[in-house]
Amino acid sequence: MADLRSAFLNVYSQLKSELLQDPSFEFTDDSRQWVDRMLDYNVPGGKLNRGLSVIDSYRLLKEGKELTQDEIFLASALGWCIEWLQAYFLVLDDIMDNSHTRRGQPCWFRVPKVGLIAVNDGVLLRNHIGRILKNHFRGKPYYVDLLDLFNEVEFQTASGQMIDLITTLEGEKDLSKYSLSKHRRIVQFKTAYYSFYLPVACALVMAGENLDNHVDVKNILVDMGIYFQVQDDYLDCFGNPETIGKIGTDIEDFKCSWLVVKALEICNEEQKKVLYENYGKPDPVNVAKVKALYNELNLKGVFEEYESSSYEKLVSSIDAHPSKAVQAVLKSFLAKIYKRQK
Repeated sequence: MADLRSAFLNVYSQLKSELLQDPSFEFTDDSRQWVDRMLDYNVPGGKLNRGLSVIDSYRLLKEGKELTQDEIFLASALGWCIEWLQAYFLVLDDIMDNSHTRRGQPCWFRVPKVGLIAVNDGVLLRNHIGRILKNHFRGKPYYVDLLDLFNEVEFQTASGQMIDLITTLEGEKDLSKYSLSKHRRIVQFKTAYYSFYLPVACALVMAGENLDNHVDVKNILVDMGIYFQVQDDYLDCFGNPETIGKIGTDIEDFKCSWLVVKALEICNEEQKKVLYENYGKPDPVNVAKVKALYNELNLKGVFEEYESSSYEKLVSSIDAHPSKAVQAVLKSFLAKIYKRQK
């Protein structure tokens, strides 16, 4: 794994140096240095799960055939396109959410002298994806399918982010708008498509598959993405900030979190009142009251129950898939996230 990771990081260095020499722009030393630092700060710092899983998935689809250097490079380049997409979303997301830390360091826009230049940096990150695809896939028969896939998923993600943002509008904070179906819709579009479907879709396209024939795979991966986000919502409140690399603020931010939706579902009138009065307030006293209520409702137990029933459902959907290679891809994804702590 460490081997795979370091090979993957070498591809990052190559892609970065191509972007810093892009013939379509006349770089100055200052601008090249800016982009260099911006990329190193935002792109390779995460767990790299999404990117690495393109290579993983492609390898499993090839059913044990030894991959050529070229195949490994191309699968890695697609993996990095997803990491670039992620960086683009996170840089802008952190500004919108007014966040402080990301991956255990200050958000990019909080770095001295960056500020709102980070908005343009986000736009640049998005544009780098098209440059990488053009540099390495332009001659491939599936080039247009890749462009289409990235455009589609970016649109779905931005639209999911929009539902999330308008649901948490200042001055219109209304918990009665929150439900499991609203939570599911936000998560499906905002997270599941780009984090779960996209890496496998990239591998399928590279393997010469037509994505229209794999709607069932998309559906399983979306369900997996929803399960992943419920874990994320849980960890935001109950996880260790040292382990997850960020301090959760879902309660303060009035987020449509699975925890609050579940709490609303199972609480009595008295408890509902506590939620309505304290949820979405920045004061630590209010946050503590919400957390105390979550404990009173045993949301840890409710989550553990959700975790095992989701897992069982996913396993049986995967087992029903006709292709053993596709099953292997889906199972490797599920194994990575089941009972995770970060």
